[in-house]
Amino acid sequence: MDRIADLLFEARMLKEIPRSGFHFLGAGKESVAEHSFMTTFIAYVMGQMTPDADKERLAAMCLLHDLPEARTGDLNYVQKRYVEKDEDRALADAIRGLPFGGAVTDLMAEFNEGRTLEARLAHDADQLSFILDLKALSDVGCRPPGKWLVHIVDRLKTETGKKMCDAILSAEWDGWWLKNYVDTPK
Repeated sequence: MDRIADLLFEARMLKEIPRSGFHFLGAGKESVAEHSFMTTFIAYVMGQMTPDADKERLAAMCLLHDLPEARTGDLNYVQKRYVEKDEDRALADAIRGLPFGGAVTDLMAEFNEGRTLEARLAHDADQLSFILDLKALSDVGCRPPGKWLVHIVDRLKTETGKKMCDAILSAEWDGWWLKNYVDTPK
């Protein structure tokens, strides 16, 4: 149980690690754990829309996809030009001695290879999480997301992901609650 406790504390560290790309946007912020939650939630929705998908594997991939960042940190695109992180080694060290370590390794390899339906959906969920953030920032008047969105949208691989992206981009970030807004007089 000691190794499991260590893994849980390591995963908890993702709450403390900021996603570094937001620094270049000049607005917004998010921890790696917040990103992983949103990615997993999006994957859950995508799984419901994709009957052929193995929903459990899809959700597990999304939940785990950034676990190595507890050891490597989140490198932005500028940093990646100069720093090479060894995510495979970070993951191997994180799961060493765990009875389910092989399952984690297999899920991460599947995600990184991107060949299966679940891996492609997980990849799109990862991108859609960022698209949601960029759209919300854009809707409140932040201009830099407009420069980024076109590049992130081009990364989508599945029809489900592309359709969800279209819906996200045509909606307003606060539309979900304004649809039911009722001003009650005092």
